[in-house]
Amino acid sequence: MKIVILNGSPHLNGPTSDMVDGFIEGATSVGHEVEHFHVAHMNIHGCIACEYCRNKKKGKCVQKDDMQEIYPKLKGADMIVFASPIYYFTLSAQLQAAIQRTYAIDIPKKVKKVALILSSGSPFVYGPAITEYYQSIVEYWGVQSVGIFTANGKQNKSKKKRNELVEFGKRL
Repeated sequence: MKIVILNGSPHLNGPTSDMVDGFIEGATSVGHEVEHFHVAHMNIHGCIACEYCRNKKKGKCVQKDDMQEIYPKLKGADMIVFASPIYYFTLSAQLQAAIQRTYAIDIPKKVKKVALILSSGSPFVYGPAITEYYQSIVEYWGVQSVGIFTANGKQNKSKKKRNELVEFGKRL
């Protein structure tokens, strides 16, 4: 299976990235092909709602930034994993920008499965991000959610949490 990870954490060695690394370890150990994009460290601008991608050049965004590298990978993916720390009850702005820019290519037709990986300092902040994931991705795209993984406080960067993500990657 071809898996694309959009990681919205600006912390390359933070809790979100640790969970993602565990997932990658498990998924690649059983033969899945994984592409990992640290979108917070890429040049990705927010959608400007110009409708160029719909009215002038079907499926082509007028903005020429690092999304050009991601678009073909999304189109070829069987699964997308969205990973983010929770900042003020929602996904990071960097991940939001990448998700919103998928509008240019419409719903990636090959994608059948998605998953969500979230980290935070508190256990009581996930609701809005999970709701957005279900409404904006799972329901709108018509795909199957195969897992939501959260870590907070002492769970962040714990061996137990990382192993949970390794096992998830192996089970796909």
